[in-house]
Amino acid sequence: MNKAVKKNRMMKNVYAVVMAGGSGTRFWPKSIKKRPKQFLNIFGDYTMLQETVYRLGDFIKPERVMVVTNSNYESIVKEQLPELNNESIIGEPVAKNTAPCVAAAAALLHKKDPDSVMVVLPADHRIGNEDEFVRILKSAVKTAEEKESLVTIGIRPSRPETGYGYIHYDESGSGEAGDEGAYGVKAFKEKPDVETALMFLNSGDYLWNSGMFIWKTSTILSAFENNLPEIYAEAKKLSESDGSEGDISDFYHACPSVSVDYGIMEKANTVHVLPGDFGWSDVGSWRAVHELASKDENGNATGKSPVEIVDSSSNLVHSDSGKLISLVGVDGIGLIETEDSILVVKLDRSQDVKTVVERLKKSSEKSKYL
Repeated sequence: MNKAVKKNRMMKNVYAVVMAGGSGTRFWPKSIKKRPKQFLNIFGDYTMLQETVYRLGDFIKPERVMVVTNSNYESIVKEQLPELNNESIIGEPVAKNTAPCVAAAAALLHKKDPDSVMVVLPADHRIGNEDEFVRILKSAVKTAEEKESLVTIGIRPSRPETGYGYIHYDESGSGEAGDEGAYGVKAFKEKPDVETALMFLNSGDYLWNSGMFIWKTSTILSAFENNLPEIYAEAKKLSESDGSEGDISDFYHACPSVSVDYGIMEKANTVHVLPGDFGWSDVGSWRAVHELASKDENGNATGKSPVEIVDSSSNLVHSDSGKLISLVGVDGIGLIETEDSILVVKLDRSQDVKTVVERLKKSSEKSKYL
């Protein structure tokens, strides 16, 4: 088979699986139960889910995209991505973490195309350089195909971040997976404390764990058989079924709740990582939104909100109400307004917004604001 024919065949059997089931609690009050973070328009003309699919361009067109989401959000996915076929949207009846999500998608794709390659992407990431991102994905697909390896993308750390997991990679192994810059993985590390994160940063051989994965469906199903046989058995049943809503429901209710990182990646023998530098953020808080947004000369990010600012800097205003918002003598705060809620938070405490959400859940009177 000549190279051109082989490349064309490889591109046709690459599918994207977008994980869009999260609740986005750190983005309250914009992110609420009926429309969480991934379905919001935060930065531009498209929602985060739409951006995740559209940035793939001609590499993976919408007809080769599968979205896995909470069954309550299926109608939102159809509304935002009308290009998708109904069978390309999997509704999870219960939340069981990422391993069952990946197993279900792998089983259904493998049945459809035994030579298929999965590109697994969270629906709520921000990518600055989309061309470089797609280039890295293509390299990862090549590694996954040629080495039959489980491949992930790591982000070169720019600070001692404690909110991300890390990947310890074998820098001396450069090139062992071909000429695409893939490295062997020594270990996956949980979210560290500040001192450990600083050590990871200074060592030069740790990457942020992006949560993006690339593998052949046959490879990941074999990994499930070896490491999570209970989920593999259910995935096999699913692949032999019609893939109906009832079949998917049976699958999820029978599976344990476990992450693909813990259940598969930390235990697998053949894992490679490609370092990426394409302006990545998991947009995990309002502080991250401020960092990524366009700002004035004083570091204030106000978007399209009408504002009047006096002696204030490094603030974020996110409002759709059309009300004039004035800031006087304040620095480093986020002011987020929705129809029925207002959040005022110091941006360096924005991770603690989830505490508000937890309290609202416990209040019969205030839970209506979620």
